[in-house]
Amino acid sequence: AASQARSTAGIPRRSRRRKSVTIAYESGQGDGAEQGTAEPQRPRWEPRDWRQQLERIREMRRSRDAPVDEMGVEKCYDSSAPPQVMRYQVLLSLMLSSQTKDQVTSAAMLRLRQHGLTVDSILQMDDATLGQIIYPVGFWRNKVKYIKQTTAILKQKYGGDIPRTVEELVQLPGVGPKMAHLAMNIAWDSVSGIAVDTHVHRITNRLKWVKKETRYPEETRVALEDWLPRDLWREINWLLVGFGQQTCLPVNPRCNECLNQDICPAAKRC
Repeated sequence: AASQARSTAGIPRRSRRRKSVTIAYESGQGDGAEQGTAEPQRPRWEPRDWRQQLERIREMRRSRDAPVDEMGVEKCYDSSAPPQVMRYQVLLSLMLSSQTKDQVTSAAMLRLRQHGLTVDSILQMDDATLGQIIYPVGFWRNKVKYIKQTTAILKQKYGGDIPRTVEELVQLPGVGPKMAHLAMNIAWDSVSGIAVDTHVHRITNRLKWVKKETRYPEETRVALEDWLPRDLWREINWLLVGFGQQTCLPVNPRCNECLNQDICPAAKRC
């Protein structure tokens, strides 16, 4: 992934980030093909103590009682809906979740589902009504526009379903790389890459799970995928998001409650 990211150096700045994702993951076919070759190709660099840190985070997350566990995207869609509708609801919940707390996203999705959340129902709904339903999710006005545009594309181009590759997903209005990888995971049960949000970005930099400090989530994704074993890619988002919501907070992290206090480079020790 790192070499592919470097190959985009000549792309105009405005489109560089999206293009790097497109080139790196064109089909989501990596599951079967790469699992067999992952072990012989041992990474040249690994963070110090990362396996022990991972096990301790798993222990801290054992109770599964963070907001992401109770109200995250995997809890927002109607699991009894037809598969195509379920996948659409997964994508919409991801679009709503950007810069929005899980509690707010969950409540908005519940209201949408009460109106019958399908491609056709959203297309028939006027913008004002949609805005009233999803408010107060972050940037709700923009999300109304993105949801209507994306839904129209899904109807016209994909027969009402969602794309099944990261390359196509990130071309949809309002859909970024993190959402695309989570959509592949949740909707299509395919591990296409690591979904890096602000929690994953913050925590992996604090733990120094990146070779050098990264400024943006996409940089973090590339850096993590360069060394983290592929069989951990599905788990790492859920694990670190909940850890970031409860313990490794953005401001005033609860280091005194963290099992990794003695081996975390960023720990505040008494």
